[in-house]
Amino acid sequence: MKTVVLGLLIPFIGTAAGAACVFFLRKDLKLGVQRALTGFAAGVMTAASVWSLIIPAVEQSVELGQLAFLPAFIGFWLGVGFLLLLDHVIPHLHRSIDQAEGPKSRLARTTMMVLAVTLHNIPEGMAVGVVYAGLRSGSGTITAGGALALALGIAIQNFPEGAIISMPLYAEGKSKHASFALGVLSGAVEPVFGALTVALAGLVFPAMPYLLSFAAGAMLYVVVEELIPEMSAGAHSNIGVTSFAAGFSIMMALDVALG
Repeated sequence: MKTVVLGLLIPFIGTAAGAACVFFLRKDLKLGVQRALTGFAAGVMTAASVWSLIIPAVEQSVELGQLAFLPAFIGFWLGVGFLLLLDHVIPHLHRSIDQAEGPKSRLARTTMMVLAVTLHNIPEGMAVGVVYAGLRSGSGTITAGGALALALGIAIQNFPEGAIISMPLYAEGKSKHASFALGVLSGAVEPVFGALTVALAGLVFPAMPYLLSFAAGAMLYVVVEELIPEMSAGAHSNIGVTSFAAGFSIMMALDVALG
């Protein structure tokens, strides 16, 4: 159980450490730096979705023969649908867009920015939770190293995310302590949804392939709907692309080396 708790907390620690940058950096992050960090996060999430989630989901369904893809296919689309639903029912504001998304709301701009990142972090928490649930169940397709690789990969990409949320909040007039607190709060959903996923998977172990691919679908929805547009906006989009490649390759290497 200690291993599971630590695994769920590692990504949250990455977010908190990134949010703490508000105490050490004087100005908001430059646009090019934000694109690079966003691209890196997108690369990590894409590689994690494939190596840590979809492939194990298919491997756990080999008894279905030629239909081994079916649980992963169904779970993937359920994950996409879940994030699509949240995207429509939760008011939020992405950094690169002036117009808020979701239902009309009188919430402050800073609050909706935090909600956007919080929405982004939900599938990441679920991904770590379902992998550690698979590890607890004794699934041969998920190893302790593979679960740790996913937690570390998410934590690595959460570090710049924490900075990207806290620094703009400070630039918009929030105090350093308030900006830090909001940045940390945006990542608090990860261990919460991770723990909920562990509990659910423990009750319904045969659903593990569906849960793995559900998390993958939800994460890739975030990548395509939010991160790729942000990393590619404007001139010099090659910064985001090369950072995406770096994040993808590092996450791939972590999964293979530790898995």
